[in-house]
Order: sequence, then C-alpha cells, then structure tokens
Amino acid sequence: TGKKDAIVIGEGRINGARVVLGVFHFGFMGGSMGSVVGEKVVHAAEGALRERIPLVLVTTSGGARMQEGILSLMQMAKTAAAVGRLAEARIPYIAILADPTFGGVTASFAMLADVILAEPKALIGFAGPRVIQQTIKQQLPPEFQRAEFLLEHGMIDLIVPRKRLKETVASLVAFF
Repeated sequence: TGKKDAIVIGEGRINGARVVLGVFHFGFMGGSMGSVVGEKVVHAAEGALRERIPLVLVTTSGGARMQEGILSLMQMAKTAAAVGRLAEARIPYIAILADPTFGGVTASFAMLADVILAEPKALIGFAGPRVIQQTIKQQLPPEFQRAEFLLEHGMIDLIVPRKRLKETVASLVAFF
C-alpha cells in the first residue's frame, strides 16, 4: 500500500471549520488496529481536546490486530478513554463508518461518537455474520449488520453517500 500503518491523522478545515481528521486504510492489514493505530487515535483525540476542535474519524477495519496480542487489545480501552475525555469536555466527535467496520474498532471508539454516520450498505459489527450464524446455529435477518439495519434499530444516526459526506460533516461541525 505504501502506507506505514492503517490510519492517517491530520488537522485541516471543512468549509473553514478546523477539525482533527483520522482516516483508516483497509488496504493496510485490513485496517486493523494495532498499537500504532491506537496511539494515533489517542493522539488525534488529545489534539482535538487541546485545540478544542471537533474530531472526525473515518473507519474501515477488520478489528484489532490480533498478531500484536494484548498490545492490540489494550488499544480498545485506550481509544475509548480518549474519546470519553472529548465527551467530558463537550468537544464533538463524529464517526464515519465505511465498509467494513468490525471487531475491536466497532467495540471501542467507533460507536462512542456524538454522531455516527455510515456509508450506504456498509457492513458494521463486532463479529461477522458467518461467525455469528455458526455460533448461534440460526439464520440472521436479511441485511443484518448493514448500515440500513443499524439505522432502523437505532445503532447509527444517519446514512450518507460518500459524495455528500463533506457537506453533512460541515453542517454537523457548524451545529456544534
């Protein structure tokens, strides 16, 4: 991929409003969250807190990077605590869930945002549908774990096509 890890973090502007932005890259080890990715998410949240500007994270991930063992799993708690500090300081955090967003990323910081957006048809969950079906020995509802199913069941706030993400995020940032 030419990337050093599965996330890129930076500060920028969306329609003139300053934000800290983090974007996952699924092509790098399935967008998995290892120790470096977790530290970058924490660093992004700390930067947003320090500058008192919104944090926007775009996720696409298979989950925690299991090859790193406990160091990877530890990032779930660290990232959740970091975005929790944003909530305490009343600094907006917007999550954009792209296809797919799974595992430790979903089980930690991705679902803790003030506003959770998802792309149409994005697969979102902890374990994949095949794993769940094999575990519970039952068929899952149609479109289970798709963004539309999650919206219908109150797990996300809005489904936004990629072409409309900038204007939607800009409106949300202006609202806060």
